Amino acid sequence: MKVTEHIKKAKGKTLFSFEILPPVKGESVQNIFDAIDPLMEFKPPFIDVTYHREEYVYKKRENGLLEKVSTRKRPGTVGICAAIINKYGVDAVPHIICGGFSKEETENALIDLDFLGIDNVLVLRGDAIRSEGRFEADPQGHSYASELLGQVLDLNNGEYLHEEVKRNKTNFCIGVAGYPEKHFEAPSLKSDLKYLKMKVDMGADYIVTQMFFDNQKYFDFVDKCRANGIDVPIIPGLKPITTLKQMNVLPSIFHVDLPDDLVDALEGCKDNKAAREVGVEWAIQQSKELKEAGVPCLHYYTMSKSSVTKRIAETLF
Repeated sequence: MKVTEHIKKAKGKTLFSFEILPPVKGESVQNIFDAIDPLMEFKPPFIDVTYHREEYVYKKRENGLLEKVSTRKRPGTVGICAAIINKYGVDAVPHIICGGFSKEETENALIDLDFLGIDNVLVLRGDAIRSEGRFEADPQGHSYASELLGQVLDLNNGEYLHEEVKRNKTNFCIGVAGYPEKHFEAPSLKSDLKYLKMKVDMGADYIVTQMFFDNQKYFDFVDKCRANGIDVPIIPGLKPITTLKQMNVLPSIFHVDLPDDLVDALEGCKDNKAAREVGVEWAIQQSKELKEAGVPCLHYYTMSKSSVTKRIAETLF
């Protein structure tokens, strides 16, 4: 079932969903099941599975020169989605990204997903790899999420890369990302909203936001979206803080601000255990306010660790 159909079927009730990471290459899919099992009591209608581009390692050759070798550290998104559907009977939402993939590879992945009966995809540009200072697209791939969205929409219309006649039409429900504090590369929030509206006008079906820690920023973002004619569901994404280090790391990596009250509380913590309690309580209060406001779904970034999300969900669902 499509994400938008789940939301419509809920008739105003706030749904619970979460995102998991594929295991590092060499690890078992059981790691994923262990992360999902404790959260199934809250009846998630769908589970997101991230997609990670290649990274590089340098290997020394016999002549002393270094060889740059590509490696995918977290493969398996398509297989994990199939496993989730088979084991739990809930919908899986694979992330489809631009970085590290050619248009041909993207089309093949989408065909596989369609054959598996997967109805949803979340379309993202993706991040730069650690060895690069900025995002670099595959020479045969897409540079922007809007271009990737266009390819998925083409398949929904039966238009393939190398076929002159129309073939089987896919029927993907397509999500895109939204940034309540704007994407860090956008010159302004107004500019960011312009491109978000462009993606919705193209055919994106729903929006999932970047994490935020101040609900007012989400509410303001939704108001601005509606004022700009963006009328699709906007799902808030939440990430509970679990370590003292995250107080600095999350704003640096994800370009989000932490409210002063949250920072003050974290600065008063002596260790990670205390910081986790602060983070969980903050996320609980965030979640309660958002649920009371009638958001379509509360979507948690679990990093494949379910214990904290379980504590939050127990107070709300």
